[in-house]
Amino acid sequence: MLAIFCAMSFILYLDRVNLAAAAGPIKDELGLSNITLGIAFSAFGYTYAIFQIIGGWFADRMGAKKTLIVCGSIWVVATIATGFISGLTSLVLARLLLGIGEGAALPAQARAIANWFQRKDRGFVQGITHSFSRLGNAVAPPVVALLIALHSWRAAFVIVGALTSLWILVWIFYYKDNPREHPGINETELTFLPEYDKTTASGADQTPWKKILRRMSPTIFVYFCQVWTNTLFFSWVPIFFMNAYHLDLKKSAIFASGVFFAGVVGDVTGGLISDRLLKRTGNLRVARQGVIVLSLLGAFCFLIPVMLSHDVNVVVWCLSGAFFMLELTIGPIWAVPMDVAPKFAGTASGMLNTGAALATIISPVVFGAIVDWTGNWSLPFLGSGLFLIIGAIATVKIKPDHDIEHVSPAQAAKLAHS
Repeated sequence: MLAIFCAMSFILYLDRVNLAAAAGPIKDELGLSNITLGIAFSAFGYTYAIFQIIGGWFADRMGAKKTLIVCGSIWVVATIATGFISGLTSLVLARLLLGIGEGAALPAQARAIANWFQRKDRGFVQGITHSFSRLGNAVAPPVVALLIALHSWRAAFVIVGALTSLWILVWIFYYKDNPREHPGINETELTFLPEYDKTTASGADQTPWKKILRRMSPTIFVYFCQVWTNTLFFSWVPIFFMNAYHLDLKKSAIFASGVFFAGVVGDVTGGLISDRLLKRTGNLRVARQGVIVLSLLGAFCFLIPVMLSHDVNVVVWCLSGAFFMLELTIGPIWAVPMDVAPKFAGTASGMLNTGAALATIISPVVFGAIVDWTGNWSLPFLGSGLFLIIGAIATVKIKPDHDIEHVSPAQAAKLAHS
């Protein structure tokens, strides 16, 4: 089951990042500027943001299986449709449709992980599944570059869309929302499964929206700060090397892949560290917040040489280091929704990823505008560094050990007095 989750994350980001990998040829053929290309990148974020909470709520109520069948089918259509665009308008429409399809995917996956894995393993599970998303990032540039060389950038989108449809078929026939209903489960494995809440799955429990939002708000803000920088990597790294250092498509793809592979390692490492700290200390704050602070401050340190150096080799290594540190956040921060709202993990995860979606809307346009206005491809990383520092400071407010039913001493005293 973990392999299926990992495959989904891989294809999800392969479908998302292939536009960045093909940005050069698309920009030339359609006559786009950096600003209009940034608008196309950010279009994905609008519908992606809207369908985070909708998709998470749907996954909590109807199950992860049905949710991913519907949204997966939508993102297949959107990916293939991108291969048939004729201009900026059709490109934006295809990206909006992709945002609808992918918007519900990660919250639904979080719901599925909560069904299949206990708390002590969720940092690692979130880390390794997201590492496959970064593997999708890493594979996309050379794969798309190869497909462009062999066929065209249009063919690349059609082929990747077909690959996604194969995964959906596996999901339909193999996945079960209730692990105990899976024919492959044995008695030994049953002892390692979390309790399956049938009342939540059937929609009997009302969703406590205010409680979930109140507990998730600090985490949402921190994730926004992290994803602001992450989006620069996803959207602009391949074209960054082409324009800032005048590299051809092949070399840019190789360098971008190297950076993204560092993120693969970072995802797994962050999840392992978080779960190991939880096992040793029994302290969720140390396991979640401690790793996130280390991640954001470490990424900031590696971005400093990127802004100052003119040596492409130094920049590649520092971008790789920054992306490695940045990705340490993923495992622990995606475990937080399951820590604070285990019965409503899909909804809480949707709220979390809404913060990410907002960053994906704003960040690419700001990046493109700064580059067009200044001609400096390194300057946007300065703003990213500021967001990383702010995010590290805000991490102290996350408090993963306080679930939505937690009552503070002040609230307890108030209730006792009343």
